Amino acid sequence: QVQLVESGGGLVQAGGSLRLSCAASVNIFEFNGMGWYRQAPGKQREFVARINVGGKTNYAESGKGRFTISRDNAKNTMYLHMNSLKPEDTAVYYCNAYILARDYWGQGTQVTVSS
Repeated sequence: QVQLVESGGGLVQAGGSLRLSCAASVNIFEFNGMGWYRQAPGKQREFVARINVGGKTNYAESGKGRFTISRDNAKNTMYLHMNSLKPEDTAVYYCNAYILARDYWGQGTQVTVSS
């Protein structure tokens, strides 16, 4: 059974940094790709960043130049390094993994950026 567990969220001041982690219960090579999404209060869940099995990455415009997605295959863990955080980055961040037509989600980790 696939489980994804996020960690690393918290409260940070604007301009600060955080590193989110997503630990998978299976070998992450089994996934076609993994990514991060976020959902702010009263808003729909939105795409943040993605990394595929070949290592190709893409980012939402909101995070380009500030966020970096990476993974450690040996640890079966994906990361999201977030720099220059803004209050509008405040949201619950969810880890996603996909294989063929199936998506898996973590439980989310709260990121709060104070101004």
